[in-house]
Amino acid sequence: MSQTQHVVTRLREVIARHGSRPATRIREGDRWVTQSYDEFGARVLAVAQGLLDLDVEVGGRVGLFLGNRPEWSEVDFGAATVRAVPVPLYATSTPEQIEHIARDSGLTVMVVGNQSECERVLSVADRLPDLRHIVIVKPYADMPDRVMPYRDLLRAPEGDAVEERFSGALGDDLASIIYTSGTTGEPKGVMLQHSAFVTQSDALDQFFDITPEDHSLSFLPLSHALERAWTFVVLMHGCMNTYVENARTVAEQMVLAQPTMMVSVPKLFETVYATAHQRASDSPVKRQIFAWALKVGRHNQYAYRSGRQPGAALRAQLALADKLVLGNVRAAIGGPKKVLACGGAPLRAEIEEFFSAVGVPIMQGYGLTEASPLITFNAPDDFKQGTVGKVLPGGELRIGDLGEILYKGPNVMKGYWQHEEATAETVIDGWLHTGDVGYVDTDGFLTITDRLKDIIVTLGGKNVAPQPIEGLILSDPLFEHAVLLGDNRPFVTLLVKPSLPHVEALAKARAWPGELHDWLASGELREELKKRVDELTAKLPSQERPKDTEVLQEEFTMDNGLLTPTLKVRRREVEARFKALVDDMYARLERLKEQGRGGAGGA
Repeated sequence: MSQTQHVVTRLREVIARHGSRPATRIREGDRWVTQSYDEFGARVLAVAQGLLDLDVEVGGRVGLFLGNRPEWSEVDFGAATVRAVPVPLYATSTPEQIEHIARDSGLTVMVVGNQSECERVLSVADRLPDLRHIVIVKPYADMPDRVMPYRDLLRAPEGDAVEERFSGALGDDLASIIYTSGTTGEPKGVMLQHSAFVTQSDALDQFFDITPEDHSLSFLPLSHALERAWTFVVLMHGCMNTYVENARTVAEQMVLAQPTMMVSVPKLFETVYATAHQRASDSPVKRQIFAWALKVGRHNQYAYRSGRQPGAALRAQLALADKLVLGNVRAAIGGPKKVLACGGAPLRAEIEEFFSAVGVPIMQGYGLTEASPLITFNAPDDFKQGTVGKVLPGGELRIGDLGEILYKGPNVMKGYWQHEEATAETVIDGWLHTGDVGYVDTDGFLTITDRLKDIIVTLGGKNVAPQPIEGLILSDPLFEHAVLLGDNRPFVTLLVKPSLPHVEALAKARAWPGELHDWLASGELREELKKRVDELTAKLPSQERPKDTEVLQEEFTMDNGLLTPTLKVRRREVEARFKALVDDMYARLERLKEQGRGGAGGA
């Protein structure tokens, strides 16, 4: 495979054509810090030389453990220039997860962002003999001598060393190893090639008119395959990429940056939708105007979708609806969008319909890290609401046993790092077994209907493997059953069925009044269970820690359908059976969250 299928080659072509155009931007205090493509390219070369000076070999692994900043991409492309393999880690990673990924991948260099990330790495560094260098973007006082400031990594290229190393680069070189959680809970490294990212970018050109005048807002973690792949697209098209280091500031930065393109997970769209409806609920008049404006927006979109221009009366109504409601919603997301894409988790139908009515249709897509990650997507002139679009050009879809979606294409992973057996189970005769269930309609659009696996995908797009967490909780004998919930929810929560003998023993030891039925319904038991859950999960990343715990009194049996014949919990049956309890739990947590905001606002 030729070097033209390598992301560094594509970046160099952009630099040659658009060197003076802005490449990266980040908000520092109250100002923007921007660098041109020429400047970005120079930093990439300086990183490449620095890595050579640290004796990083061809195929050597370089860890990226920092928030979204231009330095993230500088190291990403710099490592690729010397044919090293970037290995991203989520900023929320615990020391245990850092140790596993660093050890499994054999990291020799780790680039961290700040003191918090550095100290987590240092806490396990003595157990990582391969990790020779730790580089920090934001140095701090009294940091250990072994930690190198990022500015010291940057070196002016010496002779032809960097170019000699890059001369052997090919499209089938590894572009990254991205660790993703599986049902076993042990993250596996997904090996992705440069050609996969380039192929995806080229495919999008058939459907989206992306030009150097466009610019994007990067706020999803770059350690996530979706944001990583999209950032490659942005930079390989000569666009400006605005980096959001703290995702909590995304609402403010959308307005400041005014991006023409953005990729997100459903959580952002859910928040905009909820906020707009909340502001319209102040009075009956506001609610009527809001509903009318959305109706006008919908009818205009229906006309465009059917290939005709809206009538004069409808266009006049739209101008007023735009002034009163729709324009304000667009302003809240930073203005009109050429690309507004959503992936990582399902998007509710009413959210999709709302943004379409506002005049900024969301293009839903579908993919997996194992597919770099794009499998299907909707496009402006080829979309169908309620679906995740058509298959990537050059790819194929097939529906297998139990309705499982199978995918074959040029962007399927090379395999799992050092896990040949898992690779063989996941990719069979070139077909990637996705673990998701769905169907393809007669027009070629894919709809996802279910998940074969139990992986929870939160509204924020975080993947959470429930079984290891449940196993951790069940290590305490007070718990008989534990079911983690959170699919398409903002965070995970927990339903537990306590062990009756252990409840009885605890109640007697604590001298609780009453009998067994009283103890099961008591606040004392609920608080004890919640305290133990918090202690057992304290070392997990925040997205894996249950935000609340509810106690179930009903027995889990085969007769009542909560257990399989092999005594496994029927997860979906449990969630359906106790839906009212679960909905109440999330509603209560949301109220507490809103009360907290109100208290903070009034302080």
